[in-house]
Amino acid sequence: MNVGRWLGYGLGGGLVVAGIAGLVVNAHQTDPLGWALWFGGLIAAHDGVLVPLVLLAGVAVGRLTKPSPVRAALTVAAVLSLVALPMVAGIGRRADNPSLLPLDYGRNLLVVLGLIALVTALTTIALRLRGTRRRG
Repeated sequence: MNVGRWLGYGLGGGLVVAGIAGLVVNAHQTDPLGWALWFGGLIAAHDGVLVPLVLLAGVAVGRLTKPSPVRAALTVAAVLSLVALPMVAGIGRRADNPSLLPLDYGRNLLVVLGLIALVTALTTIALRLRGTRRRG
């Protein structure tokens, strides 16, 4: 067995236990029920929304193209868009605290998606040129 893996599991588990103990010990300041509901909601959103959407996108792209950088780029772009959606929508922004969500997240998402498209295009071109050189 991999000793490093078990060491990582042990350290990670210890940190989780320390965090939960901190929530419980300082319950008057930390609202353990609120944290439990938030964490449960996060798990439900991940397993009930994010994973099925990524799987559906992967299946749809897999039927359209053979394995390629395009498939990987579309999957990454879909996950990134889903994660960024609350910030793009401004969920959590408050008028009395301008430091919450201070950036133009919609524009920034478009910039990152453009970079993903650019890297994908360049990678696809490089792979095709390399394939042409090998054949020719």
